[in-house]
Amino acid sequence: MGVRFRLAAASAVAVIAAVQAASNPAKAQSASEPVVLPEVSVSATGIATPLSQIASSVTVITAEEIARTQRRTLPDVLNNVPGLNVVQTGGPGGQTAIFMRGTNSNHVKVLLDGIDMGDVSAPNGAVDLAHIATGDIERIEVLRGPQGGLYGANAIGGVISIVTKKGEGPAKATATLEGGALGTFNQSAAVSGAKDRFDYAFSVAHLRSSHVDVTPTYVLPAGQSANPNSYDNMTYSTRLGAKITDDLRVNLIGRYVDIRLKYSNDDPSTFPSAPYATRSDYGNKAFFGRAEAVYAALNGRFINTVGVNVADNSRTNKDPNANPATTNDGTRTAVNWRGEIAVAKGHTLLLGAERSEERANTQTYGMFGGAPLSYSAKNGNTAGYAEMQSQFAERFFIVGNIRVDDDDKFGSHTTWRVAPAFIMPGSETKLKGSYGTAFKAPTLYELYGVGDFNYVGNPNLKPETSKGWEVGFEQPLFGDRLRFGVTYFRNDIKDLINNVFAPVNTYVNVGKAKTEGYEAFVDVKATDRLRFHADYTRTDATNVIANTELLRRPKHKANFSASYQATEALGLSASVLYVGPWMDFDRQGLWTTARDFQGYTVVNIAANYAVNKQVTVFGRVDNLFDKRYEVPVGWKAPGVGVFGGIKVSTL
Repeated sequence: MGVRFRLAAASAVAVIAAVQAASNPAKAQSASEPVVLPEVSVSATGIATPLSQIASSVTVITAEEIARTQRRTLPDVLNNVPGLNVVQTGGPGGQTAIFMRGTNSNHVKVLLDGIDMGDVSAPNGAVDLAHIATGDIERIEVLRGPQGGLYGANAIGGVISIVTKKGEGPAKATATLEGGALGTFNQSAAVSGAKDRFDYAFSVAHLRSSHVDVTPTYVLPAGQSANPNSYDNMTYSTRLGAKITDDLRVNLIGRYVDIRLKYSNDDPSTFPSAPYATRSDYGNKAFFGRAEAVYAALNGRFINTVGVNVADNSRTNKDPNANPATTNDGTRTAVNWRGEIAVAKGHTLLLGAERSEERANTQTYGMFGGAPLSYSAKNGNTAGYAEMQSQFAERFFIVGNIRVDDDDKFGSHTTWRVAPAFIMPGSETKLKGSYGTAFKAPTLYELYGVGDFNYVGNPNLKPETSKGWEVGFEQPLFGDRLRFGVTYFRNDIKDLINNVFAPVNTYVNVGKAKTEGYEAFVDVKATDRLRFHADYTRTDATNVIANTELLRRPKHKANFSASYQATEALGLSASVLYVGPWMDFDRQGLWTTARDFQGYTVVNIAANYAVNKQVTVFGRVDNLFDKRYEVPVGWKAPGVGVFGGIKVSTL
């Protein structure tokens, strides 16, 4: 399911702007003035909609913002998004998890051009976001709150939707070189364009960090020195489109990622556990693809999209011991249809159906050697959904959706969501709220897997379920040069899948959690060249049964950022990220209870200078004041780092 574009995002926005101008010619700009298009979201409703009309909490990050701040991987981009806590074991390439509004790391659905990126072969089913390079990304939307009504399983915390760049205009080639701290040497190249009825975009990116110090000395055995991580990422991306007729368009999307990480893994056969004396070797080859046809019927009032998705992960890990490498292979395929029907002016009906299947094959050796532990499993799901998006009197907007998932294993499950927004006359205050449900399906490993300590899966598991709501407001002032707002949220989750050791080592539905808090923000457009943004998130995440805080969910998070286009050529940006204390276990397994760890503050700055239309030089300093901290506990985050490079293009 997920996000399906019948037009590029820019085209969708242009259509909306044109309709609004036509319906209110007094406000339409003259032909000589630049057209200012409203910022839109697609993920919130599945249809390109101005943010001003959306009740859901969504953050939109554009390619321009990514380039300005020079963030090279998805975790770096998401660090500054409200409501999210990014946990990465060290620097580049380190395993990464996202906790959204206090929910679990596998409660976030990640989509790449509508393709579910979840790793079928991983025990918790989540995708490791560390390996998603940003060079070919056009926009990222972070949609917070339960979203089962539109997106189905695994969207209890929310959805991260990634859209890659589409070819436009004359043929253009670009190349980038970057180097700096951590043994960084990054290169990328891209070719894109559009001619007649055909558009194309090809890119390749190589991210390389050869010396990433992540292991604290206190976890090392006496006399053993720390080994730095080494990370290598090759990402190949393609996006092709052809307009066969005025009413029919076909699109092909492909992304292949080949990564290798040499890192200090812990030896589980010792207690307390300690890193091996030499590095482990981890590899992942992943492919994500989509083929679709888009047909406009009834003079464009009925847009049909039929597509096929494939997501394939092949992971290997070899520790420096006598055991052979662990292998994990997982594949998800999906066939889907979506219909967008313009019922009447201001009213759009969205219908969809999908059949997906997933397969996993894993083989590993126990920590004490012996025969291999392996399993093969598969499962499938059939789903259908409907959504109505309506606008009344240009002041009241409401979206309601419902979805039924029929899982081959645990049967049918119904989720829904309703999200109204109202803009008050005079003050232009936007009042917004939503209520929705979601669920997380058990993974193949939880159902059928085998592992150390005589672990066996539990085929009787039920899905985790949640009910969540939010309410808030946004207030524009001074012609929308100042905007601020607050949103309160709550999510109640039950039947959480937890690991137990008695009477056997397996998973059972015994958990219950509550997450609540609020997000506040201020946006200031001081001048056309100078902008400020600040946000604060308060999160209380509680294990209801044990009445304890959930791990790795800080109560406080704040972000301040500024961007300044000093001249036509020189752009500057800066950000300050504060993450408050959180509860965590230590890396060595010595503490049986969670401990409170201090927060941290990190300052980043960046500059871009356009020498001319074809050449741009850039540089940044990460962790400007060399703050030393560990997230998670036992893995050091990088200290101060200076990076710089050059970008050249033919246009």
